Amino acid sequence: MSSPFQPGMTHELKVKTKPEDSAQKFYPHLPDVFATPFLAGLMERVSAELINMHLQPGEQSVGISMDLKHMAATPLGMEVRVKTEVTAVEGKKLTFRLEAYDEVEKIGEATHERFVIQADKFNSRVAQKAKKMTS
Repeated sequence: MSSPFQPGMTHELKVKTKPEDSAQKFYPHLPDVFATPFLAGLMERVSAELINMHLQPGEQSVGISMDLKHMAATPLGMEVRVKTEVTAVEGKKLTFRLEAYDEVEKIGEATHERFVIQADKFNSRVAQKAKKMTS
């Protein structure tokens, strides 16, 4: 069975930043600008959305790595646009190249890897691990 994923597939997401997206949510002595962890989250989300359009029933995806460069600050209230592109497909592992822009300039870029999983098997392993905590 061939993969529904091919290098060159793209997806884009636009969001307006909000006060709760501030770096100060992570530490109060940081600038009151769009936080790097939120940028990483948007990059994960746009890549997961692309994968989800092509998954079979019972499949999900998980992120396994991200190499992110946050290159410019974005004032809160500004729109951020993130584009992902599949650059490699190796079995169930997909690699993405991402770029992010605010309304003025490029603010970030990343390489991100995700793995397609069987949700029931994954959730069973997580539940078994959680049981070890209570044993």
